[in-house]
Amino acid sequence: MTEIESKHGIVSRQPYELYMSFVDLQNFQRMLPQDKQELIQATYDTLSATIQGFNIGVKVHQRVPYSRIELVDYGAPFAFHIELHFEPAKDPYQTEFWIKAEADLNLMMKMMLSGKIKEALDKVVDGLVDASNGKMPEGMDPNLWPGNV
Repeated sequence: MTEIESKHGIVSRQPYELYMSFVDLQNFQRMLPQDKQELIQATYDTLSATIQGFNIGVKVHQRVPYSRIELVDYGAPFAFHIELHFEPAKDPYQTEFWIKAEADLNLMMKMMLSGKIKEALDKVVDGLVDASNGKMPEGMDPNLWPGNV
């Protein structure tokens, strides 16, 4: 398994507040710009999309309240496991957030995708950090930001 870990970011929300926004996978869909929402199918426990001709889906494997959410592949072309981490930061009103991914990639796929996966994970962390500090990504409704949902 190929292991990829995002950068760690400090999100200006308490761990329980940030965690609760990720518990329901439908929230991912709601936070996307309107034109992207149509590409995603979501339920409380599953999320799937077709990206560049590939169906990629995840389902919740485990929820550890206010600390971690684990997702596994669900109809994807390769096996993977994702962990979203929500740890208390030094400031009690902030969360140290990061994403850890493991994927069953052959050598060619690893060389082609691991850098892009790391880049995407880092972008998610940066987006959460920015949004928590009032800098919303383009097309995101600030009313749907964690704590406002």
